[in-house]
Amino acid sequence: MKLRNKWLLSGSLALSLIFSSALPLSTANAAAVKSTAVQQSSQSSSAEYELFLKEKFGITFQAGSTITKGQFIQQIADILGLEASEAKPAFTDLSTSSPYYSSAAALYEQGIITSLKVEPDQPLQATSAIYIAVKAAGLLELAHSYPQNKTTDALKQIGYSPAGLSLSASQELAAAVHSGLLPTSLYKEVKGKAASPELAETLLVQILSIKGDYKHYIGYTTDADIYGKLADAYDTSDLIQSPELQTVVDTALKQNLVTGYNLKDERYDANFVESLSLTYGHDNLKHAVQLIGLLRSEGISAKVQLEPKTSAFIYLKEWGEPVQSDNYKVVQIENGNYIAYAKEYDLKFEFNNTADKARFQPIILQYAKKNSEDQTGLIASSWWQPLYYSLTNLDGYVQITNNKITGQGHYYAQSFSLNEQSAAIVEGFKKLGNDLTIQSYTFWVDKPFFNYLNGESL
Repeated sequence: MKLRNKWLLSGSLALSLIFSSALPLSTANAAAVKSTAVQQSSQSSSAEYELFLKEKFGITFQAGSTITKGQFIQQIADILGLEASEAKPAFTDLSTSSPYYSSAAALYEQGIITSLKVEPDQPLQATSAIYIAVKAAGLLELAHSYPQNKTTDALKQIGYSPAGLSLSASQELAAAVHSGLLPTSLYKEVKGKAASPELAETLLVQILSIKGDYKHYIGYTTDADIYGKLADAYDTSDLIQSPELQTVVDTALKQNLVTGYNLKDERYDANFVESLSLTYGHDNLKHAVQLIGLLRSEGISAKVQLEPKTSAFIYLKEWGEPVQSDNYKVVQIENGNYIAYAKEYDLKFEFNNTADKARFQPIILQYAKKNSEDQTGLIASSWWQPLYYSLTNLDGYVQITNNKITGQGHYYAQSFSLNEQSAAIVEGFKKLGNDLTIQSYTFWVDKPFFNYLNGESL
């Protein structure tokens, strides 16, 4: 719809083997190929985990370094956002002045560590890391449900015998094996060893994943079933309603403080690493399907998440009687105009590398940016001012500001503006809502959308 362009504000590894004959691989060669694939997949996962922990939490590991138990306890508290209460556990070997005390106290309160003897300066043993990780991931009840035969079978996979272990210890190791908390690639890292940086790193990410706090995505652009997943995600989303927030931002619309805003639900947040990610907004499912196909045709593989979005703007009465549907509602306001609420989406992409992220813009400008009414060679429903942006700086992008309002629940409203307009918008929001969290931050958007904010047609 032409009108919609005027208000916008708002692990797999593929191996290719070439053989000189049609004879099948020997058993030895097949095993070697499998081993290489597992090793390469493990290395790929490790690099992804490393970047995620560094960008999200500032956690880094040095190859070959010794990790202490105190460091791991602190890292667990950081990723889970745990803080100690006013209670002061009397650890036998950890004073309140220790940099690890508050983290240890927080974990002790949660039952993630159970002893008053912490040994913070001792090298972290692999088994100790797993015991802590099982509890931190919320798997303790599962572990303690294990009968002996199930426990024994699981421990055989990591070269352990239950003999010499307490029942709870053997159960927790077994649950780590079966749940995937401990990946098969790291089985060899457990028995009688200190925790390696790779093991500690993997356990931290697996804890987040099991608790639903790692990345969220429906698939990859290259998945065979990605189109069905995309359609399901779009079809099961509805117009977002948050009366608390809408009271504020609808008033802002009426006062011309903003010309539009988006409502989103943080539960759909992709949680991708910012340096590899872009967000692309639109309202048409066919466009999303063709965009995925376009990226595939250009050899780009990326994770994809569909984040539902409702966009609101002023619909002028002189545009005629609005046609409503399940995806498009209007409410008339005092001056005879309407506030329109339209179902849209943001596609979040996390690319394999920064080069693919940089390639996204030339692809969009060639195949998904409308420059004339009779233009051909574009994917369906291409906009005059496409909207896509990055939270990190990119060549050819322009900096603008997001003015964001968060309420008590999981919904938030946001309105994009030129940087110099942000202070007035934020101040206006503050006057309209006392119990809301209001923040602003800069990010980088495509030039056509920046031009739109400046009142230019292209």
